[in-house]
Amino acid sequence: MKASNSIQNNKLKLQKKAKKIKLLLTDNDGVLTDTGVYYSSRGEEFKRFSIRDGMGVERLRELISVETGIITGELSGSVKKRAEKLKIKDLYLGTKSKELLLKDILKKHKLKSENIAFIGDDVNDFKLLKLVGLSASPGDALPDIKKIVDYVCENNGGHGAFREFAELIIRLKMVK
Repeated sequence: MKASNSIQNNKLKLQKKAKKIKLLLTDNDGVLTDTGVYYSSRGEEFKRFSIRDGMGVERLRELISVETGIITGELSGSVKKRAEKLKIKDLYLGTKSKELLLKDILKKHKLKSENIAFIGDDVNDFKLLKLVGLSASPGDALPDIKKIVDYVCENNGGHGAFREFAELIIRLKMVK
């Protein structure tokens, strides 16, 4: 009985947080990608992205009017191309202190931190995960990250973790 009550309480807590979300921010490497980087003799060439995650971006926008943004420490042309394809306007490349960027994002969109969701997987995401209204990590995130988030995805980074989190937000926001 106690386990059942705990699960129900956690679902209600997630639902309350999800109802307030207006912008879903994501890390790139380890969330939208599988952390693999393919190099040629000319340098970085390719990163693998999940098509299903891209559909999650579209569904958020179309079903519940939630926009998406990418925050990454990398200066990768492939991330820029992916954001363009998905019509993601909030793209922040080369960001070393993601938590400091939050203030500017909130001001730009006239939001509060409770209106922001973020999914991240590594130590450079830790502070931002603690500041947002709803947080998540892929199933293969670092253990210390999985301990602090509201939701740990079953899927790994680059293999549908973003889509899983997007669908959770959609479901919870659509519940009356």
